[in-house]
Amino acid sequence: MRKILIVDDEPNIVMSLEYTFKKNNYEVFIARDGQEALEILKVQQPDIIILDVMMPMVDGYATLEQIKKDERLQHCKVIFLSAKNKEKDIERGLSLGADLYMTKPFSVKKLVEQTNELLTD
Repeated sequence: MRKILIVDDEPNIVMSLEYTFKKNNYEVFIARDGQEALEILKVQQPDIIILDVMMPMVDGYATLEQIKKDERLQHCKVIFLSAKNKEKDIERGLSLGADLYMTKPFSVKKLVEQTNELLTD
């Protein structure tokens, strides 16, 4: 079973993504900010991480920088899912090593499709 870590501080987004990915046979882990995500990543090695940019404590960009420093997580795919939709925000996310940058509002169906595609590459 594939593992996914969803990192977002918006409860409605977390709930709908958790439900959808469980329905699609993923083992789902949830973090509400970057700091919580990094704690989870000490013990779990998900196949993919969905990461919000604007969060309390540690933002998505800083979280990704930490993830990229961890050799155990090199295989891990990362999708930014953010309301920050300016070209410079998207470029920054991709330059830090994200595999995909999707902007909110988003289609859950499309996100699942993109996630599955990333994992079959």
